[in-house]
Amino acid sequence: MPVHRSRRLPARHLLRRLVALALLASLVLAPAAQAYNDGRGFYGATNDKVVTNAGFLLIVFFPLFVFTMSMIQRALDKRKEARKAAQKALVGNAHWRGGW
Repeated sequence: MPVHRSRRLPARHLLRRLVALALLASLVLAPAAQAYNDGRGFYGATNDKVVTNAGFLLIVFFPLFVFTMSMIQRALDKRKEARKAAQKALVGNAHWRGGW
């Protein structure tokens, strides 16, 4: 009985090809990206006020992000503890549950 070999590439070969393709695409497209808009980027010309405002936005964003993620984690931990307590109460004292 002949052994059928699959034509699928192993994951590492596929990853290697994808990385090579991404590198090639970035090298080919980089000159066109720099030539567009005289290299000023999508925002346009920047000055000190724009850079300062961007810095202030970062200063505000990161504490708010940490606070929001902490509140989400706190809520999830409370749910987990409630679920564990309910499971413990359900499995708990077999004498008081009844049955044979």
